[in-house]
Amino acid sequence: MENSFSRELSVTRVLTALAQGEMNVEAAMPYSSNYTLLTSIVHEDLHLLAVYKPQRGERPLWDFPRGTLYRREAAAYLVSEALGFHLVPPTVVRDGPYGIGMVQLFIDNDEEVHLFTMLKRGGYEREIKQLCAFDCLVNNADRKSGHCLQGRDGRLWAIDHGICFHVEPKLRTVLWDFVGEPLPDEVITAFTGFRQQLDRNPQLTGALHHLLDRSEVRALRRRLDNLLASGRYPPPGPGPHVPWPPV
Repeated sequence: MENSFSRELSVTRVLTALAQGEMNVEAAMPYSSNYTLLTSIVHEDLHLLAVYKPQRGERPLWDFPRGTLYRREAAAYLVSEALGFHLVPPTVVRDGPYGIGMVQLFIDNDEEVHLFTMLKRGGYEREIKQLCAFDCLVNNADRKSGHCLQGRDGRLWAIDHGICFHVEPKLRTVLWDFVGEPLPDEVITAFTGFRQQLDRNPQLTGALHHLLDRSEVRALRRRLDNLLASGRYPPPGPGPHVPWPPV
């Protein structure tokens, strides 16, 4: 079974399948710090592969509330979609074989390609600048190179957002290439539109409040306002600034 996701395959249909489809665990995924399972999902005539991260398999962290990582993954997807960046694969929260957790569409990808290789090859400048701005906004504490995938369709996808949205500055990333540069006009437009949605779209704000603490949603608004006010990619804050390992 292989996923070849495109916008032609309705996102709504994929989300419905992820949320309601019959789920079967196929294998444990290697090199994961938390319990990460490859699953097959069948809903009507749609067959998908998905990544399932149950809450009960989360490794406790000293600086993030226990048992919240799966919800942060879902919140990152909501923000990416609201911005119109479409960087994060479709993601839902649902019950599964090992309890409540995050279920995300599995992206079939070239395992030899990651953020560093995409930067070197070129051709992803627009998406990488969007990604950098997105990470600043969601306060991503773990942007490794390997957390960027090149789908078989050539698209850049961003995964592993379990330690985002902290109220304190936590940005740790391998992507510091644009510090001090102006945010692209399309990023400013996306951020402005997102700010309006936070004020006018109760469905979006309700979903974010369901997934995050109220203080974390307020911090998200503050980061958004600060990025719009400066109009530039911010410098590093309190260290460490780069995750380990970087890939």
